[in-house]
Amino acid sequence: MSAPSSSALPLDGLLVVALEQAVAAPFATRQLADLGARVIKIERAGAGDFARGYDTSVLGQASYFVWLNRGKESVELDMKSPAGQEAIAALLARADVFVQNLAPGAAARLGLDAAGLTARHPRLICCSVSGYGPDGPYAAKKAYDLLVQCEAGLLSVTGTPEAPCKAGISVADIAAGMYAYTGVLTALYERERTGRGSSFTVSLLDALGEWMSQPYLYTVYGGREPQRTGARHASISPYGPYQAHGGEVFIGLQNEREWAVLCERVLGRPDLVTDERFATNPDRVKHDDELTAIIEGVLASMTPDEVMARLDAAGIASARLRTPAEFAAHPQLAARDRWREAGTPAGPVRTLLPPVTVPGREAAMGAVPALGQHTESVLAEFLPGRTS
Repeated sequence: MSAPSSSALPLDGLLVVALEQAVAAPFATRQLADLGARVIKIERAGAGDFARGYDTSVLGQASYFVWLNRGKESVELDMKSPAGQEAIAALLARADVFVQNLAPGAAARLGLDAAGLTARHPRLICCSVSGYGPDGPYAAKKAYDLLVQCEAGLLSVTGTPEAPCKAGISVADIAAGMYAYTGVLTALYERERTGRGSSFTVSLLDALGEWMSQPYLYTVYGGREPQRTGARHASISPYGPYQAHGGEVFIGLQNEREWAVLCERVLGRPDLVTDERFATNPDRVKHDDELTAIIEGVLASMTPDEVMARLDAAGIASARLRTPAEFAAHPQLAARDRWREAGTPAGPVRTLLPPVTVPGREAAMGAVPALGQHTESVLAEFLPGRTS
């Protein structure tokens, strides 16, 4: 089957200038590039985005950088030099969007504060990503993903009863990157209606704080802290891993109808439906240890495959725990043709299509740039007669 056309993407013709590093801002701008925007990534001369050095796992390149920077043009600039200042000014004079996530105060010191830029370029959209926001007592504080997870309370609800645990991915950065991306799209839509650009900020704490709203509401209004329950759900039962004969199966329930189906068709224990210990979800959470023992007692005579087959037949949600390597071989992704190759300086890399699927259209999936790969061509285009 031939791939859908990548022509006529929604953001074709849009110029994004990104003074970015690490994860949050690059994640936002990579998604803009996938939609057809031209993204010019400004990198520190001689060093580049420090995410290039996080690891060497992907053909000698950093897994973070390969993931976050496909489809971009890399331009090396010394932003403190007159030549660097001249170059960024020329780029921004023609840009539609400017995204930056420099250290607190750094953009302003370079003369790239949003107020000044939008005054000079009324149609420009400025997105500033920071750890804790532009004001308040934490405004100047450095912020990295783990530290924001701590400040947002995520570690307090993640892990086992004995020890808190960070999320295994850069969840604070990813949350902020997603809100920066949707913020840019919203600002572009607004500009279509008003003819004027705008500026907005996104902080990692605000973004992850939104994702922590359920534990906050549960705690403040329920009067008790959610318990760390490992892979179990803290406020839904049964929900999590259950031991069968030779392995675990993950089971998830959402309502009382599913609870009755589980008891009757999977466990063969219709009496549990009327057991007062398990009458409602809060009751089941309160008596989760007893319920787990009952469920695992039934599952002990079945292999994980047998349990999964019975759950599927009953329409009960379930899963097997996969490693990243097993995820890469997931039959659902293969059946839906979700993998593509993206170029990198060291060779092609297999990578996933973006999640939003539009019939007949496919994301750009451009190449990951080498450091400074486009410096000369971009400077020649935006500053004719100058190539360095």
